[in-house]
Amino acid sequence: MNLKSKNPFLGSKTFNNTSRSIEDTTVITYEDTMTVNGTINKSYILLATLLTSALISWFLAYMGYNPMLLTVGGGIVGFVLVLIASFKPQTSTWVAPGYALFEGLFIGGISAFFEAAYPGIVIQAVSCTFVTFIVCFALYKYQIVKVTEKFKSIVIAATLAIFSYYLITWILSFFINFQPIHAGNSLLSIGVSIFVIIIAALNLFLDFDLIEKGAQRQLPKYMEWFSAMGLMITLVWLYVEFLRLLAKLSSRD
Repeated sequence: MNLKSKNPFLGSKTFNNTSRSIEDTTVITYEDTMTVNGTINKSYILLATLLTSALISWFLAYMGYNPMLLTVGGGIVGFVLVLIASFKPQTSTWVAPGYALFEGLFIGGISAFFEAAYPGIVIQAVSCTFVTFIVCFALYKYQIVKVTEKFKSIVIAATLAIFSYYLITWILSFFINFQPIHAGNSLLSIGVSIFVIIIAALNLFLDFDLIEKGAQRQLPKYMEWFSAMGLMITLVWLYVEFLRLLAKLSSRD
Protein backbone atom coordinates (compact mmCIF):
# COMPACT_ATOMS: atom_id res chain seq x y z
CA MET A 1 0.00 0.00 0.00
CA ASN A 2 1.29 3.46 -0.85
CA LEU A 3 1.91 5.60 2.21
CA LYS A 4 1.38 9.31 1.69
CA SER A 5 0.87 12.38 3.83
CA LYS A 6 0.97 16.11 3.50
CA ASN A 7 3.43 16.09 6.30
CA PRO A 8 6.83 16.76 4.71
CA PHE A 9 7.82 14.30 7.35
CA LEU A 10 5.48 11.39 6.91
CA GLY A 11 5.75 11.26 3.13
CA SER A 12 5.50 8.17 0.99
CA LYS A 13 9.07 8.40 -0.31
CA THR A 14 10.61 8.18 3.12
CA PHE A 15 8.37 5.38 4.32
CA ASN A 16 8.62 3.34 1.12
CA ASN A 17 12.40 3.70 0.81
CA THR A 18 12.87 2.79 4.44
CA SER A 19 10.57 -0.17 4.05
CA ARG A 20 12.56 -1.50 1.13
CA SER A 21 15.82 -1.22 3.01
CA ILE A 22 14.61 -3.17 6.00
CA GLU A 23 12.97 -5.83 3.89
CA ASP A 24 16.46 -6.71 2.63
CA THR A 25 17.58 -7.54 6.18
CA THR A 26 17.96 -11.24 6.83
CA VAL A 27 16.82 -11.24 10.46
CA ILE A 28 14.34 -8.72 11.86
CA THR A 29 13.65 -8.63 15.58
CA TYR A 30 10.90 -6.84 17.50
CA GLU A 31 13.50 -4.64 19.23
CA ASP A 32 14.80 -3.41 15.86
CA THR A 33 11.49 -2.41 14.30
CA MET A 34 8.91 0.32 14.70
CA THR A 35 5.84 -0.36 16.86
CA VAL A 36 2.71 1.63 17.58
CA ASN A 37 3.35 1.57 21.34
CA GLY A 38 6.93 2.69 20.79
CA THR A 39 5.75 5.61 18.69
CA ILE A 40 3.20 6.57 21.32
CA ASN A 41 5.90 6.56 24.01
CA LYS A 42 8.15 8.72 21.84
CA SER A 43 5.23 11.11 21.28
CA TYR A 44 4.79 11.48 25.04
CA ILE A 45 8.48 12.31 25.40
CA LEU A 46 8.34 14.91 22.64
CA LEU A 47 5.17 16.47 24.03
CA ALA A 48 6.66 16.70 27.52
CA THR A 49 9.83 18.27 26.09
CA LEU A 50 7.83 20.77 24.04
CA LEU A 51 5.66 21.82 26.99
CA THR A 52 8.65 22.17 29.32
CA SER A 53 10.48 24.27 26.76
CA ALA A 54 7.38 26.39 26.14
CA LEU A 55 7.26 27.25 29.84
CA ILE A 56 10.67 28.89 29.54
CA SER A 57 9.50 31.46 26.98
CA TRP A 58 6.22 31.84 28.81
CA PHE A 59 7.95 32.44 32.17
CA LEU A 60 10.33 35.02 30.67
CA ALA A 61 7.39 36.93 29.24
CA TYR A 62 5.57 36.69 32.58
CA MET A 63 8.63 38.12 34.35
CA GLY A 64 8.68 41.09 31.99
CA TYR A 65 11.43 39.97 29.66
CA ASN A 66 11.03 40.04 25.89
CA PRO A 67 11.03 36.41 24.65
CA MET A 68 11.17 37.44 20.99
CA LEU A 69 14.71 36.18 20.45
CA LEU A 70 13.89 32.75 21.83
CA THR A 71 10.58 32.69 19.96
CA VAL A 72 12.01 33.56 16.54
CA GLY A 73 15.18 31.55 17.09
CA GLY A 74 13.21 28.53 18.26
CA GLY A 75 10.94 28.70 15.22
CA ILE A 76 13.86 28.93 12.78
CA VAL A 77 15.88 26.13 14.38
CA GLY A 78 12.77 23.96 14.62
CA PHE A 79 12.12 24.44 10.90
CA VAL A 80 15.73 23.55 10.05
CA LEU A 81 15.50 20.37 12.13
CA VAL A 82 12.32 19.41 10.28
CA LEU A 83 14.19 19.73 6.99
CA ILE A 84 17.09 17.63 8.29
CA ALA A 85 14.82 14.83 9.44
CA SER A 86 12.82 15.00 6.20
CA PHE A 87 15.90 14.25 4.12
CA LYS A 88 17.64 12.02 6.66
CA PRO A 89 15.02 10.24 8.80
CA GLN A 90 17.73 8.11 10.40
CA THR A 91 18.78 11.25 12.32
CA SER A 92 15.35 11.48 13.95
CA THR A 93 16.58 9.88 17.18
CA TRP A 94 18.31 13.14 18.11
CA VAL A 95 16.59 15.58 15.72
CA ALA A 96 13.08 14.89 17.07
CA PRO A 97 13.89 15.83 20.71
CA GLY A 98 15.75 18.88 19.41
CA TYR A 99 12.72 19.90 17.39
CA ALA A 100 10.47 19.58 20.44
CA LEU A 101 12.89 21.67 22.49
CA PHE A 102 13.19 24.57 20.05
CA GLU A 103 9.60 24.46 18.82
CA GLY A 104 8.55 24.68 22.46
CA LEU A 105 10.41 27.99 22.76
CA PHE A 106 8.48 29.23 19.72
CA ILE A 107 5.11 28.02 21.02
CA GLY A 108 5.71 29.47 24.48
CA GLY A 109 6.58 32.86 23.03
CA ILE A 110 3.60 33.22 20.71
CA SER A 111 1.30 31.84 23.39
CA ALA A 112 2.47 34.56 25.79
CA PHE A 113 1.86 37.17 23.09
CA PHE A 114 -1.68 36.00 22.41
CA GLU A 115 -2.45 35.61 26.11
CA ALA A 116 -1.36 39.19 26.80
CA ALA A 117 -3.67 40.45 24.08
CA TYR A 118 -6.58 38.12 24.84
CA PRO A 119 -6.52 36.75 28.41
CA GLY A 120 -7.67 33.15 28.64
CA ILE A 121 -7.08 32.38 24.96
CA VAL A 122 -4.27 29.89 25.53
CA ILE A 123 -6.26 27.50 27.70
CA GLN A 124 -9.07 27.69 25.13
CA ALA A 125 -6.69 26.86 22.27
CA VAL A 126 -5.11 24.00 24.23
CA SER A 127 -8.56 22.61 25.05
CA CYS A 128 -9.69 22.85 21.43
CA THR A 129 -6.54 21.12 20.22
CA PHE A 130 -6.86 18.34 22.80
CA VAL A 131 -10.55 17.74 22.06
CA THR A 132 -9.88 17.72 18.31
CA PHE A 133 -7.10 15.17 18.76
CA ILE A 134 -9.26 12.88 20.92
CA VAL A 135 -12.22 13.08 18.53
CA CYS A 136 -10.06 12.38 15.47
CA PHE A 137 -8.31 9.49 17.21
CA ALA A 138 -11.63 7.95 18.23
CA LEU A 139 -13.02 8.33 14.72
CA TYR A 140 -9.93 6.64 13.32
CA LYS A 141 -9.69 3.90 15.95
CA TYR A 142 -13.29 2.81 15.48
CA GLN A 143 -13.00 3.17 11.69
CA ILE A 144 -15.77 5.73 11.47
CA VAL A 145 -13.41 7.66 9.22
CA LYS A 146 -11.34 5.47 6.91
CA VAL A 147 -8.16 6.73 5.30
CA THR A 148 -8.60 5.79 1.66
CA GLU A 149 -6.40 6.84 -1.24
CA LYS A 150 -9.02 9.40 -2.29
CA PHE A 151 -9.14 10.77 1.26
CA LYS A 152 -5.35 11.12 1.26
CA SER A 153 -5.30 12.84 -2.11
CA ILE A 154 -7.89 15.44 -1.09
CA VAL A 155 -6.22 16.24 2.23
CA ILE A 156 -2.75 16.44 0.66
CA ALA A 157 -3.96 18.72 -2.13
CA ALA A 158 -5.79 21.02 0.30
CA THR A 159 -2.78 21.17 2.62
CA LEU A 160 -0.35 21.98 -0.16
CA ALA A 161 -2.72 24.71 -1.35
CA ILE A 162 -2.83 26.24 2.12
CA PHE A 163 0.92 26.25 2.56
CA SER A 164 1.44 27.61 -0.96
CA TYR A 165 -1.01 30.41 -0.21
CA TYR A 166 0.70 31.26 3.09
CA LEU A 167 4.12 31.24 1.40
CA ILE A 168 3.03 33.42 -1.53
CA THR A 169 1.27 36.01 0.66
CA TRP A 170 4.29 36.11 2.98
CA ILE A 171 6.67 36.78 0.08
CA LEU A 172 4.35 39.38 -1.46
CA SER A 173 4.17 41.22 1.87
CA PHE A 174 7.80 42.26 1.39
CA PHE A 175 7.00 44.00 -1.89
CA ILE A 176 3.32 44.97 -1.79
CA ASN A 177 1.32 46.72 0.89
CA PHE A 178 -1.85 44.66 1.10
CA GLN A 179 -3.94 42.65 3.56
CA PRO A 180 -4.41 38.98 2.65
CA ILE A 181 -7.85 37.47 3.12
CA HIS A 182 -6.75 35.42 6.13
CA ALA A 183 -5.69 38.55 8.02
CA GLY A 184 -8.02 40.68 10.11
CA ASN A 185 -11.24 39.55 11.78
CA SER A 186 -13.71 39.67 8.91
CA LEU A 187 -16.18 36.84 8.42
CA LEU A 188 -14.20 35.75 5.36
CA SER A 189 -10.99 35.65 7.40
CA ILE A 190 -12.71 33.62 10.12
CA GLY A 191 -14.04 31.26 7.47
CA VAL A 192 -10.52 30.75 6.13
CA SER A 193 -9.27 29.93 9.63
CA ILE A 194 -12.04 27.39 10.15
CA PHE A 195 -11.19 25.76 6.82
CA VAL A 196 -7.49 25.57 7.70
CA ILE A 197 -8.29 24.02 11.09
CA ILE A 198 -10.44 21.38 9.41
CA ILE A 199 -7.61 20.47 7.03
CA ALA A 200 -5.10 20.39 9.90
CA ALA A 201 -7.41 18.07 11.82
CA LEU A 202 -7.79 15.79 8.79
CA ASN A 203 -4.02 15.49 8.68
CA LEU A 204 -4.21 13.75 12.03
CA PHE A 205 -5.97 10.85 10.31
CA LEU A 206 -3.10 10.59 7.85
CA ASP A 207 -0.61 10.64 10.71
CA PHE A 208 -2.46 7.89 12.58
CA ASP A 209 -2.67 5.79 9.44
CA LEU A 210 1.00 6.18 8.62
CA ILE A 211 2.04 5.22 12.14
CA GLU A 212 -0.09 2.10 12.00
CA LYS A 213 1.09 1.14 8.51
CA GLY A 214 4.71 1.84 9.42
CA ALA A 215 4.48 -0.59 12.32
CA GLN A 216 2.82 -3.21 10.12
CA ARG A 217 5.63 -2.91 7.59
CA GLN A 218 8.24 -3.29 10.35
CA LEU A 219 10.13 -0.11 9.58
CA PRO A 220 13.39 0.61 11.48
CA LYS A 221 13.19 1.64 15.13
CA TYR A 222 14.24 5.22 14.45
CA MET A 223 11.00 5.68 12.50
CA GLU A 224 9.21 5.83 15.86
CA TRP A 225 10.95 9.16 16.53
CA PHE A 226 10.34 10.25 12.95
CA SER A 227 6.61 9.45 13.12
CA ALA A 228 6.20 10.99 16.58
CA MET A 229 7.84 14.16 15.31
CA GLY A 230 5.44 14.26 12.36
CA LEU A 231 2.50 14.00 14.74
CA MET A 232 3.92 16.86 16.84
CA ILE A 233 4.21 19.02 13.73
CA THR A 234 0.52 18.53 12.98
CA LEU A 235 -0.50 19.26 16.58
CA VAL A 236 1.59 22.43 16.68
CA TRP A 237 0.01 23.59 13.43
CA LEU A 238 -3.46 22.84 14.77
CA TYR A 239 -2.79 24.70 18.04
CA VAL A 240 -1.44 27.81 16.28
CA GLU A 241 -4.46 27.90 13.97
CA PHE A 242 -6.81 27.66 16.95
CA LEU A 243 -4.95 30.57 18.57
CA ARG A 244 -5.45 32.67 15.45
CA LEU A 245 -9.13 31.79 15.10
CA LEU A 246 -9.90 32.51 18.76
CA ALA A 247 -8.01 35.81 18.52
CA LYS A 248 -10.14 36.84 15.54
CA LEU A 249 -13.35 35.93 17.35
CA SER A 250 -12.26 37.76 20.51
CA SER A 251 -11.35 40.91 18.58
CA ARG A 252 -14.92 41.11 17.25
CA ASP A 253 -16.44 41.35 20.73
